[in-house]
Amino acid sequence: MMSVTCHNLDFGTRVLDLVTCGTSSNASIERHSVKNYGKTISNVSCKGYVGRRVVYCRQNNTGSRVFSTKAPEPLLDGVGRSTAPVLDLKKELRSPISLANLFKVVADDLQTLNQNLQSIVGAENPVLMAAAGQIFGAGGKRMRPALVFLVSRATAELVGLKELTTKHRRLAEIIEMIHTASLIHDDVLDESDTRRGKETVHQLFGTRVAILAGDFMFAQSSWYLANLENLEVIKLISQVIKDFASGEIKQASSLFDCDLELEEYLLKSYYKTASLIAASTKGAAIFSGADRSVTEQMYEFGKNLGLSFQVVDDILDFTQSAEQLGKPAGSDLVKGNLTAPVIFALEKEPKLREIIESEFCETGSLDEAIELVKKCGGIERAQELAKERADLAIKNLQCLPQSAFRLALEDMVMFNLERID
Repeated sequence: MMSVTCHNLDFGTRVLDLVTCGTSSNASIERHSVKNYGKTISNVSCKGYVGRRVVYCRQNNTGSRVFSTKAPEPLLDGVGRSTAPVLDLKKELRSPISLANLFKVVADDLQTLNQNLQSIVGAENPVLMAAAGQIFGAGGKRMRPALVFLVSRATAELVGLKELTTKHRRLAEIIEMIHTASLIHDDVLDESDTRRGKETVHQLFGTRVAILAGDFMFAQSSWYLANLENLEVIKLISQVIKDFASGEIKQASSLFDCDLELEEYLLKSYYKTASLIAASTKGAAIFSGADRSVTEQMYEFGKNLGLSFQVVDDILDFTQSAEQLGKPAGSDLVKGNLTAPVIFALEKEPKLREIIESEFCETGSLDEAIELVKKCGGIERAQELAKERADLAIKNLQCLPQSAFRLALEDMVMFNLERID
């Protein structure tokens, strides 16, 4: 057996693990080939750590793609000084991944969800219905409910459950309602005029209606949650709503703070993004009747995927154009919200601190700050952080049987990383 040192970030009531523990250097692994995400899985070879890596080989319409995960090692050596092996996209990805292909195996589930969402919000109130229709129809990816369905079906296979339960489906609807409510409130707080190319709810209906619409959706989701009559899931999802508020407070209290540490950034990112994803993936496994070891791995998977997604989003704020982002580049930075690329760059460039602490009072100072972040390696180190979290997320899935649903979950991790490749 190989010994592994575990490092935790202890944040009072929450502990965010920086490494997944418990592995064996002589573990037995299977390779599988899956074509077009079909239902039939064929074994092509067995037994093998290859240089302490788990190797996945799969087939699709565009050819083979091979990627690997390494044995668990510390995520951070100190703070943000990583020595752990991470996924190498250029070597390990052979063809682009699309969300449309990822979600094919749960397409029917998502179609049913889309039909139910607006009526669930409450057809008796035309204003709320209009507000809900605005954001539900704004071209969202439905990533969170898709994750619920993928984990539900993957864990259902694990326990021999042939079909999803009504609780699985209601959980997906609750998760999307909570996410939507948080977006409505975020747009008000950020004073955003558009989301995904459409006017925001508060632009169309006013701030008062937008806040009430978000509150109503939180309340409605809580009511449906209580009716699931599963205390563990009720506690799990209720904590998410608290985490949203905690994340906003943490962000508001640390604006333009150049002494912000990476641990604080990760905690805020967990509250604002990863908490909901982690709760949804664990909740799905609970409703499948999976044992606790599996439900905890699904929680860790959601947490690591959510943190990786947030770091990638924060990188794109510096690397994509305003047209690609749908908002001005550097919009987080100009508001004083310091993200991973900035935190890393501040370690090397004192001038960046001066610009940020002046709150960009001089013309052109924002553009200068963005260039300093890029030149000081902030982007590259943030990419490493995103890949480390992705590597951990892949490991968390190893408790699931090989299936089209597990492969789609793995590909979702890789899809996220492709956004910065």
